[in-house]
Amino acid sequence: MSSGVLVQYDTLHGTIAAIERLRAASLLDPQAILACDPGELSGYLRPSGYFNVKAARLRALCAWLVEAGGLAVVGRWSTDRLRHALLGVKGVGPETADDILLYAFERPVFVIDAYTRRLFSRLGLIQGDEGYEALRRAFESALGPDAALFNEYHALIVRQAKDLCRPRPRCEHCPVRGQCRSAVSAPAAPGRSR
Repeated sequence: MSSGVLVQYDTLHGTIAAIERLRAASLLDPQAILACDPGELSGYLRPSGYFNVKAARLRALCAWLVEAGGLAVVGRWSTDRLRHALLGVKGVGPETADDILLYAFERPVFVIDAYTRRLFSRLGLIQGDEGYEALRRAFESALGPDAALFNEYHALIVRQAKDLCRPRPRCEHCPVRGQCRSAVSAPAAPGRSR
């Protein structure tokens, strides 16, 4: 669950580094995080950026989890109830809540992030300014309730957006270039069809 908070405004590399530092310090348990000095916790989170804010948010999430009875208890809650409760934790917005639901609780909730918006708006499949909930519902409706599929699909979106569909796109290497209404006019890379 901590990765949902740590990945906010960060790269996966920074998040993984921070989690490894937490693991090395035996701070992957909510009670251990709550017992840790806030300044010390911030130091462990330094690789993830915004480490002071993330330390406070992580502590708030852990406090909520402990107060709610722990992972075993909240893991039995309905997805709607769990999502509503997560959204009530300071610093947890829809994307973070859905990230936690999908990856920590394996619930069929699709995560809408900047990568998803960028890729699908460039492909002409969305406008890009739709509200979070409308996009989430549209993806969930189109794909059906399948947490494993959502996990894989989101990972593929992230990879495509980080490798090719960057803020400055690398269209010449993109395998979906022929279907992209935003593709930059450049010759296709050798061995790839338009």
